[in-house]
Amino acid sequence: MALRLVQVNFKAEDGSALGRFWAEALGWGVSSEGPGVTNVEPVGFDWPDPSAVCVDVVKVPDPGTVNYRAHLDLATTSEAHQVELVSRLQELGATPADIGQGDVPWSVMADPEGNLFCVLEPRPMYRDTGPIAAVVVNCNDPRAMARFWGQAMDWTLHEVTDDHARLRSAEGVGPYLEFLRTPDAAACGRIHLDLKPYPGDDQAAEVARLHALGATEADLGQGEVPWVCLADSEGNEFCVLSSG
Repeated sequence: MALRLVQVNFKAEDGSALGRFWAEALGWGVSSEGPGVTNVEPVGFDWPDPSAVCVDVVKVPDPGTVNYRAHLDLATTSEAHQVELVSRLQELGATPADIGQGDVPWSVMADPEGNLFCVLEPRPMYRDTGPIAAVVVNCNDPRAMARFWGQAMDWTLHEVTDDHARLRSAEGVGPYLEFLRTPDAAACGRIHLDLKPYPGDDQAAEVARLHALGATEADLGQGEVPWVCLADSEGNEFCVLSSG
């Protein structure tokens, strides 16, 4: 049994507008699986597929205060591409953000609802990830996160140190999932991860397996839904979707 990371979920005040922003930012298309949900994924994409981790934007009555536990890093192929992408994102409504990063080669930005993200300088590691280089989660203990998430999913652990852990799909495609040691990492915010069992695997059995690894139930105000909301040992919320 195993799970795969299939999408990043954003809570939003205006889900349609934020979904359109991210579709334009990534060069992807938009669709909707239901009222209040905007699905952002590559055009012609057969979801789920490890070549991309998609973005789901969900309109909620009160999305809560933005904090920066998780964010997206966007890939670029050259310095010129980085400059062009930053400029285009600003035209779409993103703004530069100062979080005390100082003089760094990447650009820190905020989307129209204040969610932080980074536009990276070109790095060989991310040359084949697609527009999303990495989903980054701030944490207190990257080694502990590597142990939990390495067992929770079938992704391959590429690197782990006291300061950083990096995983990627076992197929070696798509973006990385990275855990970054951050002093006083904030509590969970508007962004969480969605995992999905493989066809034929049992959602309840997967949830029980995650409990044995240290996951706990999480109440996101979800009510009666077909997915299960959990949190890892540092309180990072995530959802286990149905296997259908």
